[in-house]
Amino acid sequence: MEKIKKIAKKLNIKECDLECFGDYKAKIKNLKFKEKGNLILVTSINPTKSGEGKTTVSVGLADALSKLKKKVCLTLREPSLGPVFGLKGGATGGGKAVVEPSEEINLHFTGDFHAITSANNLLCAMVDNHIFQGNELDFKEVVFNRCIDMNDRALREITINEEKLKNNKPRKEHFVITPASEIMAIFCLAKNEQDLKERLGKIIVGYNSKENPIFASDLKAENAMFLLLKEAYYPNLVQTREGTPAIIHGGPFANIAHGCNSVVATKTALSYADFVVTEAGFGADLGAEKFFDLKCRENSLNPKCVVIVVTVKALKERSEDLRLGLENLEKHISNIKNVFNKSCVVALNFFENDSQKDIEKVKKFVENLGVSFEVCSPYLEGGEGCKKLAKQVLGNFNDNKLTFAYNLEDSIEKKIEDIAKNVYGAKSVKFSEKSLKNMKKIEKIAKNYPAIIAKTQYSLSCDDNLKGAPKDFVLDVEDIQLKNGSGFVLAICGKIMLMPGLPKHPNAENI
Repeated sequence: MEKIKKIAKKLNIKECDLECFGDYKAKIKNLKFKEKGNLILVTSINPTKSGEGKTTVSVGLADALSKLKKKVCLTLREPSLGPVFGLKGGATGGGKAVVEPSEEINLHFTGDFHAITSANNLLCAMVDNHIFQGNELDFKEVVFNRCIDMNDRALREITINEEKLKNNKPRKEHFVITPASEIMAIFCLAKNEQDLKERLGKIIVGYNSKENPIFASDLKAENAMFLLLKEAYYPNLVQTREGTPAIIHGGPFANIAHGCNSVVATKTALSYADFVVTEAGFGADLGAEKFFDLKCRENSLNPKCVVIVVTVKALKERSEDLRLGLENLEKHISNIKNVFNKSCVVALNFFENDSQKDIEKVKKFVENLGVSFEVCSPYLEGGEGCKKLAKQVLGNFNDNKLTFAYNLEDSIEKKIEDIAKNVYGAKSVKFSEKSLKNMKKIEKIAKNYPAIIAKTQYSLSCDDNLKGAPKDFVLDVEDIQLKNGSGFVLAICGKIMLMPGLPKHPNAENI
């Protein structure tokens, strides 16, 4: 690896604007945004449980652009310890397309996740302490939950014994994994330090006996929380194995949160580089939809091209003859082109056991749709294996005006229905009694908020078993929550959990 100060020079970042963590990691301070770069989004079809290599392709594409003498910066999310020790493993790429120092990034990195977890749980402690000390704010319902950055199904439901908290009965509570916490969303969506502090104060922690919201600012918690997050808020600079600058910051999941790295990371990269490669989590129905409808809309971002990553393995998981897999790919292509009005390139992430026959079948299918196609091999060849893909991406740049899946001015119900029908292909949406009750309460408080949907990543629907591009399904909305500090409404669909569990043989056994 090159020393991080040398990596910073590639972006013309001044040494005085770095806070170094040893020789190979640094935080970028003194943030000033002069966005000039071209933004490229990497997304994928609905993935398998091991993923389709979006991060590996993102790293390879950034390295390939560097080989083409472009001034490039890669921007990714920070890994969560949940997947690292759970099923998927680390999130720093693979083979020859890796961000370094890989092991440190996958574990504690610069401590950002710890800061987010601490700020979250400080607020929870202050809520319970307020109730213990007399409950002057008249808490009747607490809606803000504790978090931890670990897969732990035992924490999906706990009981807080409030006998000594001067309350009538024990209170049901549950943890969420840190990437699904509202603090993580606020951390990633805040435009500057002042915005970060204001969003923290706007968090709704509960409701009183008159059903009026109680805010974090009512507990005077926002300054202490901000202090915990202040240093973490600066984006982290590292490098790829081939020496391309990489900013890695924030880490919300795309199935249960908004799935994009921080706004300050993206804007910093766009200010220093001519080309910025970023990635949104899971399939395009989750990460890319939220990237467009939330992150881009709020921050006037307009990517020049979208890369849709596919693997033969993922296409065949839906049907051995590729039929259902290609239907799934076609729906994602249609969404990118027709819903969001962006050009796209399909990148087939090559594995050694892929047959030429299958590759040709995918190529022919994609090109018949009028879309560019390229095979890439970042795992085996690094940036060299993505040079043809990089040229295809540059050749598909356009400035088309970004369009959205729904209108902000519509009701919460209409927004969710528009996402379900326009992006997922659902026939209709079914709202539970709980979600209808919460929606009615939320609409009195919040107007014109984006809608974020939490659902399975393995299907366009909320049912893992519906493969391909199902059309006659119903999207089941089980709950709707207001994330007032984040500035969005969260719809929880199907059987999705905000706290994952470990598999029978977690990756932790192999470390």
